[in-house]
Amino acid sequence: MVHKTDYDHDDHPTSNRATVPLAKIKKTLPLRVLSAEDFADWQKRGYVIVRNAVPHENIELLKALLWEFEEQDPNDPATWDVAARRVHPDAKVFNVGMVEIYNHQLLWDNRMYPRVYDAFVDIWDMEDLWVSIDRANLNTPNRGKRASPGFIHWDADTSLEPKPVAVQGVLSLVHQDGGEMGGFQCVPYLFDHFDEWVKTQPADRDPKRPDMKGLEDKIVKPELFPGDLMIFNSLLAHGVAPNTSDNKVRMAQYISMAPADETDLVEREARIRSWRELEPPARAGYLGDPRGWEKKHCRPATLTPLGEKLLGVKSWNG
Repeated sequence: MVHKTDYDHDDHPTSNRATVPLAKIKKTLPLRVLSAEDFADWQKRGYVIVRNAVPHENIELLKALLWEFEEQDPNDPATWDVAARRVHPDAKVFNVGMVEIYNHQLLWDNRMYPRVYDAFVDIWDMEDLWVSIDRANLNTPNRGKRASPGFIHWDADTSLEPKPVAVQGVLSLVHQDGGEMGGFQCVPYLFDHFDEWVKTQPADRDPKRPDMKGLEDKIVKPELFPGDLMIFNSLLAHGVAPNTSDNKVRMAQYISMAPADETDLVEREARIRSWRELEPPARAGYLGDPRGWEKKHCRPATLTPLGEKLLGVKSWNG
């Protein structure tokens, strides 16, 4: 598969149907998972946490898989100090634990889980969605060969008008307590006050990485428990905090959804090919696994009727 090379403009997948800013959507469908308070808070802060989004069994199986995939022993920290297999084009993202696994059955089991889907229906206020084919994270302490300062960025180009409309998600596989383990961090203040803040910035500011001077105390590290799904607006500045612990490990799966665009036959076929051939999406930031582990060890995931529609192999229109 040929990968895009322009990392700086490789925004998170969205859809031509996504035209209304997520913070301005007026609900027409009844809420399935979120409360009215959750939805209002999501629109103001740019993120919401869905507790117990998937079963405990799913979490434990996926954790074991990620350790196996990374050829590391969860009970032997001596096996953890291993540099990433490929150098990421963005130096700040290098060594934060990205796991280049995309289409294993266990990943699809969580993508297809009804409570996960229903949460994204609440966010988008529409039912016909496509799920992202994304990877996972296993971030052991960031020292030695894995030294990393962490980062804050946007996956959307914040200089564009109108602003991109996209949503992302992180399914936590462990207890992320907001402390030295690191993990997901974000700046909801900047999301809520972006229009005021951007007026204080130079014209040539980096539209993908905010200048955090003066915003250090605005960084939030939400507490997440195993099975919790954090959904966030792509206009929320976010990133991975460095893992400064002695022996704690952050683990997560990235899951998001966007309105399905079944008229885009090129994208639809690319999604199906990624699933069928066990390949990563053709995006610059998705490096793929040089060992071809999934091709050697896996078959295409078995999809539920919902999963077939979330992938695009079956139409939402019957």
